[in-house]
Amino acid sequence: MSASRTKSGRPSRDGELFDMPLKESVAAAPVPGRLTVERLSSWPPSTEATGSLRHELDAFLLSVEGQRLGGFLAERIKQGATIFPPGPFRALELTPLESVRIVILGQDPYHGPGQAHGLAFSVPDGVPIPPSLRNILAELQRDLGVPMRRSGSLETWAKQGVLLLNTCLTVEEGRPASHAGKGWAVLIGRILHAIVARSHPTVFMLWGAHAQSWRPIVDAGDGCRLILTCNHPSPLSARRPPKPFIGCGHFGQATRYLEQHGAGSLNW
Repeated sequence: MSASRTKSGRPSRDGELFDMPLKESVAAAPVPGRLTVERLSSWPPSTEATGSLRHELDAFLLSVEGQRLGGFLAERIKQGATIFPPGPFRALELTPLESVRIVILGQDPYHGPGQAHGLAFSVPDGVPIPPSLRNILAELQRDLGVPMRRSGSLETWAKQGVLLLNTCLTVEEGRPASHAGKGWAVLIGRILHAIVARSHPTVFMLWGAHAQSWRPIVDAGDGCRLILTCNHPSPLSARRPPKPFIGCGHFGQATRYLEQHGAGSLNW
């Protein structure tokens, strides 16, 4: 697809794929369901929602990788594929760059109906809590004494500066990692570079080998950061050596680090 810009300076593409009214996309939060061309077209969200990431996002959408990804998603939808989540960029809307204090990296969205809603590890209210998230909440209770919650939605974390970022933002129903290698990694790399370039105290929680494969970017730059690593919270690895997730103490370490560096506290 060829790239140009509208009078407002926003990216425009053949087929208007990413060129729907900005205000409408931010006013209505995504609901559980599938991704549609109409929802895809509501990206990018407004400058107010994405803050200083706008330059990185626009650059990606205008790049060869961004346009190829947009074309791929539109074609898969046209072919009848069910793609989750309905709002792939929800994490960036809820946690703009200026507010990021903690980054938790996931891999790709949940691939079951109604589970994914644009935040790594999180599920909408009313959806049964998946095993990995159950272990996350169990460790939070063990570490900080936070009572186990009934809801699996982590939107309250996102609104406090916890960026729940998957490294692949879409997936097809019943096909984990089906959109890996389609271009999302380029955008995630841009986002992580922008975060580490800041001087703000930031905690990175890298759980599992996939998340830790992004450590070269996280280690770059001179920003103030704490990097925490351990096994993935999946039941297959949460209690295994060498670094079990259960017992890692990451939530307490992150809280103390932010408080000691004047970045405030979090209500987990």
